[in-house]
Amino acid sequence: MATALVHHPICAKHNTDPGHPETPERYEVVMKALRADAKLWPSLAEISPEKAAKGLIQAAHSPQHFKRVESAFEQGQDRLDADTVISMHSFDASLFAAGAVIAGVDAVMQTSARNAFAAVRPPGHHATSENAMGFCMFNNVAVGARHAQNKYKEIERVAIIDWDVHHGNGTQGIFYDDPSVHFFSMHQYPWYPGTGSRGETGHGRGLGSTLNVPVKANTKANEQKRMFEGAIEDIAKNFKPDLIMISAGFDAHQSDPLG
Repeated sequence: MATALVHHPICAKHNTDPGHPETPERYEVVMKALRADAKLWPSLAEISPEKAAKGLIQAAHSPQHFKRVESAFEQGQDRLDADTVISMHSFDASLFAAGAVIAGVDAVMQTSARNAFAAVRPPGHHATSENAMGFCMFNNVAVGARHAQNKYKEIERVAIIDWDVHHGNGTQGIFYDDPSVHFFSMHQYPWYPGTGSRGETGHGRGLGSTLNVPVKANTKANEQKRMFEGAIEDIAKNFKPDLIMISAGFDAHQSDPLG
């Protein structure tokens, strides 16, 4: 069974400021590396996504948030917040990024794809239900999770696994009261955005459905591996997800300027 590779070239047209750490090269270098891998590339089934429709975005975001983002482009603004730089193609890129996660879910559920990888930008895990934040306009993985639950009756429980130097505060907030989505984040702490302590475990009916594993700076790789594997095994055993979604941040890499 193939792995679906979902991507769209417009992700390279989301231009940010010179010197901004979230650049088109992040998308381009991933695609270049995949194409250069003679063993891996033939096993990938490429999929070109469609834009995520407004209704699908609003399954994870308020109508007001969608309108604010849309209006910012209509008015020619260059930022949604201090960190989130936008340009001519950024709105379309954000819709295709969310659409790619949706297409990945559909590929796994409707075709022979065993799993799917969405190579997209802008990223999403800092975007809250109400606001853009930290380079993120819409929360791609949250949109995909809601799509899976709303479209496929066999998908009741979704686990979202988030690894990054930074805590996925947006994803956590969207599902903080929801027992049907288990959010796990492993990240450096304390660090931006200041959330992600062990004590943040959910609220109301969602209490216990959030698991944060904060990691101190310079923690050895083997210790991080032990912490990660222990948490994942616990989620698999006790939550028993119908679908696992990974929100993958690469800024913990030793060569990444944000890591």
